[in-house]
Amino acid sequence: MPNFKPLVVFPFFFLIFSTIFLASCSGQHKESVRENGIGKVESSDDDTLNRGSQPVYKDPLFFIEGQLCQHLRKIYQDKKGNLWFGTNVYGLMRYDGDTLVYFSEKDGLGKGRITGIVEDKAGNVWFGTYAGVTKYDGRSFTNYPLSEGPFYNDVWALIIDRNGLFWVGTMEGVFQFDEEQFTPFPIPKAQVQDTTTVLAYDRITSILEDRNGVLWFGTDGFGICKYDPSAKQAPFTLITMEDGLCDNNVSSLMEDSKGNIWIGTMFGGACRYNDRTGFTNFTRDGVIGGVEVGGYFEDKNGNIWFAAENNGVYRYDGNVRSDTDAGFTHFDEKDGLNTNGVLSIYEDREGRFWFGGWGGLFRFDGRSFVSVKKDGPWEG
Repeated sequence: MPNFKPLVVFPFFFLIFSTIFLASCSGQHKESVRENGIGKVESSDDDTLNRGSQPVYKDPLFFIEGQLCQHLRKIYQDKKGNLWFGTNVYGLMRYDGDTLVYFSEKDGLGKGRITGIVEDKAGNVWFGTYAGVTKYDGRSFTNYPLSEGPFYNDVWALIIDRNGLFWVGTMEGVFQFDEEQFTPFPIPKAQVQDTTTVLAYDRITSILEDRNGVLWFGTDGFGICKYDPSAKQAPFTLITMEDGLCDNNVSSLMEDSKGNIWIGTMFGGACRYNDRTGFTNFTRDGVIGGVEVGGYFEDKNGNIWFAAENNGVYRYDGNVRSDTDAGFTHFDEKDGLNTNGVLSIYEDREGRFWFGGWGGLFRFDGRSFVSVKKDGPWEG
């Protein structure tokens, strides 16, 4: 295992991030609305939640008139069919097929930036926020802060493994959570030549449990750390650019149905890994454009979707048709996708495709994209 030194790096990106998003969250205003044009807005008279409150803060850079919000980060459909939309600073939205409901801190939600959504076996929906982890049991929210420290509570990745244990990636590293307490889970750092980070030296950006039960931790500047709980002698494996990784600042991880690991990065684009062929670097090979990649999703037909900052969205069907066509289809403004920053891609059980990011929520009908505003479209 390589040695590493405790060098803390807080670059200019972190200062920008803190200023913009903390100011946005504290500076937004909300007002109650009785009808949002999509469906009824339920009254809060019958429970403890103040539902139906809609954010009206207008971001000058990403505002689209009539949108549900301006920064949409996470999309998830629970077992009951509810669609959850986690935002950057606008709290949480839930759509049940009839009613769109906004949840905010005054309803008990931890904080407004949602960085992870998962569901446990009991049907509770859990959210990662910058105030820790929040559970919603169908009636109310319960918040679980990691500590009183300023950065420990800032969650960036959240999964539940096959044993029901939560793994939480924060600004201060990895934690295990058993629904009662958080336990730090130290992981080693790779030795890299460039130790520049985007936000924080110990930040965990993404967590994946693969089909073999191996956990992959994406880091902010130190590549990937794999943890194999069945390997007693050497459970950790470190992967960096020296091993073929397209960049050491990892932003997104996904395993597809064939066992390939897809990796999105902040400065090196997209690459794919499997045990047989190693790494395939699509960005370096000139197959795709854009260097900041994330939002991986595999649809019901086995197509792989992901977004590239300022370069729209890509769909990969795996069929290499020629030297110039490696199986990727590119979507951008010409297809109605009028945002350069997609953060989340999701196909629900009804076969509807949702895209969230800067500018709000978008739908894809198989040919083109449309902004989902207060009057829809939700169906079709």
